[in-house]
Order: sequence, then C-alpha cells, then structure tokens
Amino acid sequence: MHVFRALTLPAHRSFLHGQSAIAALFCALGFQYATWASRIPALKSALQLTAAEVGMLLMAAGVGAAVSFPLVAMLMRRLGSQRLALLSHLGLTLLLLALAAAPNYPVALLVMCVDGLFVGCLNVAMNAQGAALEARYERTAMARLHAVFSGGSLLAALLASGMSAVTSSIGAHFAVAVVLLVLLGAYARTGLLGDDEAADAPAVETARQERGRWALPSRVTLWMCCAMVFGTVAEGAMNDWSTLYMRDIAKASAQIAPLGIAVVSGMMVLARLFADGWRNRFGDGRVVLLGSALAGAGLAVALVSGGVVPALVGFACVGLGIAAVTPCVYAAAARQGSDALTLVAAMGTTGLLAGPPLIGFIASASDLAWGMATVAVSALVVSLCSTRIRWTPVAAASG
Repeated sequence: MHVFRALTLPAHRSFLHGQSAIAALFCALGFQYATWASRIPALKSALQLTAAEVGMLLMAAGVGAAVSFPLVAMLMRRLGSQRLALLSHLGLTLLLLALAAAPNYPVALLVMCVDGLFVGCLNVAMNAQGAALEARYERTAMARLHAVFSGGSLLAALLASGMSAVTSSIGAHFAVAVVLLVLLGAYARTGLLGDDEAADAPAVETARQERGRWALPSRVTLWMCCAMVFGTVAEGAMNDWSTLYMRDIAKASAQIAPLGIAVVSGMMVLARLFADGWRNRFGDGRVVLLGSALAGAGLAVALVSGGVVPALVGFACVGLGIAAVTPCVYAAAARQGSDALTLVAAMGTTGLLAGPPLIGFIASASDLAWGMATVAVSALVVSLCSTRIRWTPVAAASG
C-alpha cells in the first residue's frame, strides 16, 4: 500500500500540474477572443466603421481560422504541439496591441485575419496537449479544459466592464489584458508536455509517423468532421440567436429575453465541469450520443410547445447535451494524428462561422422557429455521427 502511494502521488501531482498548465492556454484563448470582442463598439467608433465593415472585421478573424488548416498541419509536424502552442499564444498576445494601434480599417482587417490564423494554431496545439495528457496519465481532462475556455471569456468580460468604467482607452484596456496573457503564457510554459514526454500518446506517435507526408482523411476522420461541424453549428447558433428567439417567438419581456443565452452558457460550463466524470463512467461515445440526442429532442419539444418556460427548458437541454461534444471529438481526433486533429478543428471553426448565417437565412425565408429547428436537427445529426466514430476509452479514475 505504501509503495502504491509513493508511485501514484507524484504522478497525480504531475498530472495536475500539466492539466493546469494546459488550462492556462485554454483560458488565454477564451480571454484574448472576448477581450477584443468586448471592445467592438469602441473599435467601430475609433475607426469610424459602418455596420457592414464591422461584420467584415468579424468575418476576417473567422476566415483566417477556417483557412489555417494547411499551415497548422505543417507546423504541427515540424514544431510539435508544445512549441506551436507557445508561439501562437505569443502571437495572439502581440496582436491585441497591434489591434489597439491599428490606424485604419485595412490594417485592422489584416490584424484580425492574422489573429484568426493564430487562433487556429493555438486551438489545435492546446487540444493536442490535452489529448496527450489524457493518454499519458490515463485520466480524462478535456471537458474541464474546455470549461476553462469559457471561464477565460467570462474573465475578459469582467475586465472589460471594469476598464470601461475607469477609462475609454482601448490601448490601456488591451495593455492590461496583455499583462494577464503574458502571465498565463509564462505559467503554461512550466507544465506543457514536450513531444518526447508525450511519446506514449497516440496522437504524438502518429504525428511522428506522418512527419513529412500528408494523406487523405480516413472515413472515421470524416465522421468526426461531420460531428464537429454540426455540433458547433448548434453551439454557435444558440449563442447568437437564443435572445432574439426569446423576444420575437417566445414573446419574453426585455428583462427575461437575455436569460436564453445565460441558460445555454451556464449549462454548458456546468456540464463541462462534470463531463469528464461522465466520460469515465459511460465512455465518450455514449456521452456524445445521449447528450446530442437530449439537445435535439429537448429543443424540438420546446419549439413545438412554444412559450417562455419551454424555451428555457429546451435551451438548458441544448447547453447540457452539446457541451461535451467538442471535447470528446477533439480527444478522438487527436488519437488519429495531428492532421486529423487539424482538419477536425478547422471543421469546427467552419461550423461556428456557418451556423449563425444559416439560421438567419432560414429565418428570413420563414421564421426564427424554423431556424432554431435547424439547431435541433444538427444536434440529432451529431448523435447519428457518433455511432460511426471509433471511440477509444480513456481508462482511469477521474483526475
């Protein structure tokens, strides 16, 4: 018994340190994104942008992330996830200062496009780190890491609110944010897994075997891409359209309508905090299958029932059910190799980009209830895709 404790306690501490270091990257990505997004009105005024130009500015970041696949795949093979994560984190940190100093709209567009490229790099690298951590220690961690991403966004929103009360200067706000990002990056550097340390992780080993060549994605990888696209369509559309649905379709008051996004976001964070335990107990495949089915069926019943209370219950089902989809799919893709992970991550970005406009197009052709029905269908498609994915169990006690 004493020998067992002596062997497992250092490993447990090492796992916790690695998990917190990788979590710092997840927090940094959510924090960096929400920092500049929170100052869009101020950027609009400073650069004298129209609404259409603001839309293009937002689209530039998304396009940069969506088209980053070939570059990220190459960098993952050449640099490895540890170095790519740290370099892309540094790039995102410096880009905040560049955006604050942008003298005109074309420069701001270029900055945001490069920002999207770095987001694509960090997204793949940090998820590869998370998958390697799970494989090395045989403990689930991915869902908690994604919960920390949401926590980073919340931290950025609180900082933006506080800084706006003190000063209207974008530069001052972003300078404080940069200091926090530097601290997060410095801490992450102390505990990230090196490629040699993660040699037992399937993703790293496969990446080594693939070094210098690229192959067509396997059928399993394509099913993962499909699951990720429809999962992120559902996730992104709920964030963008839930408040409008509450107001225009459910006829909620101005005070109640914002609760739609609050319920979705709150349930997602809560579910991700507990989802690693569910993964240990039931397995990734069952968590994705049952969760996405709950999201689709719950929202469908809410849309048919109508009204404020059914809508809130349906939104809660979506947040609860869809929360574990992306962490589980990322973990499964990482086990297929760096190219598979990069492609799946790019498809996730595509879903986030395509989801809100798709809902808007359907709503304009009919009404928003039919648009939200697309979200329910997307969640059900995820559940179907989950039956075609090869889920590798992570044997362990939850860490």
